[in-house]
Amino acid sequence: MHSLPFAPRWSRMTHDEKLDAAEELMTQIARALVDHPEEVSVEAVEGDEGDDTTVLEMRVAADDVGKVIGKQGRTVRSMRTILAAVGQGHHLRYELDVVEDEDEEDDEDADETTIGGSESTTAG
Repeated sequence: MHSLPFAPRWSRMTHDEKLDAAEELMTQIARALVDHPEEVSVEAVEGDEGDDTTVLEMRVAADDVGKVIGKQGRTVRSMRTILAAVGQGHHLRYELDVVEDEDEEDDEDADETTIGGSESTTAG
């Protein structure tokens, strides 16, 4: 049995490259679902100290939040499942949060609300 052709490429990727790939994947999936793809952003934020989980925060236009969450949270749950599979391949742990900005006029003082809860996706 021989290995998959892409396996060596993944193993040579740095941690930052793996994180960038996970961010890009979640961004592309979200952009395919929403009416305002230009407003989709996904970025990694620091998790709790000592925690090996990387939190990805996804921001979308306010009227697109429901499209990303889906009925009974099914869409975001599916995205988290995909992210868990990616994390398993990277030997990393990712968490996906959908964040809505409460006050769009003043980004500096904007309150943020996490939408759809936060499920930790565990690799391994």
